Amino acid sequence: MGNIQFAKSEGVARITLARPKHNWLNIELMKELNGHLEALLGDQDLKCVVLLGEGPSWSAGVDVDEHAPDKVHGMIATFNRIFELIDQIEVPVIAAVHGRALGGGMEVAIACDVVVAARSAVFGQPEIKLGFLPPYAAIRLPWLVGPARAVEICTTGMTYTAEQAREMGFVSRVVDDDAFAAAVEQIVAEISQASPLVIRLNKRAVKVHLGLGSGQALAGVTDLFLGTLMKTEDTLEGIASFRERRKPVWKNR
Repeated sequence: MGNIQFAKSEGVARITLARPKHNWLNIELMKELNGHLEALLGDQDLKCVVLLGEGPSWSAGVDVDEHAPDKVHGMIATFNRIFELIDQIEVPVIAAVHGRALGGGMEVAIACDVVVAARSAVFGQPEIKLGFLPPYAAIRLPWLVGPARAVEICTTGMTYTAEQAREMGFVSRVVDDDAFAAAVEQIVAEISQASPLVIRLNKRAVKVHLGLGSGQALAGVTDLFLGTLMKTEDTLEGIASFRERRKPVWKNR
């Protein structure tokens, strides 16, 4: 193996794509990534996950060699598993993107809850120029940028600056390159102040009611608030710490 660097400290998991030179996603790397994501699913102390890239690119896409007819079925199954696992992780998943995030690399980035981009980052789905389509982007982009923009991105194969990506809505924040690492850590620090349990409940509140009517969604979130959140020890601790003017001591329950 050796295509992935993994570290976890104080509830923060950092997964770094590390396949020289541009972190092309081959089946081996994807299986390794999936293994780390699967291991995080049951981690109740987890507060957030950060996906990073080593070298000049975040990820330039899926290795073209893996699209050969004798490999493509296995590649797509392994590739799709990445998106299933990211969706199942109950805490925020942050893509910290620098350099190129193209093709499958961009797809993995936009699967994350938060995309923080260095100003010099470049995004795009150039698959069409090689006779392919981006399967996950075709599903995810209409949610993020609307159908018209999604069709543009997928059918032109154009590349976009980080600022253009932010304006379209699939990048959350753009940071100057020299402040990029510090900005990512600042977001991580902000999330890390909270209870792991309450972090999970906040993400659930945002995601579980997508696509529902406003009345049904509001009823569901209200039930989550009153029926689950207000029965946790950490919410009661948060109230007590505010009244007593002290930092909360989370119990994660």
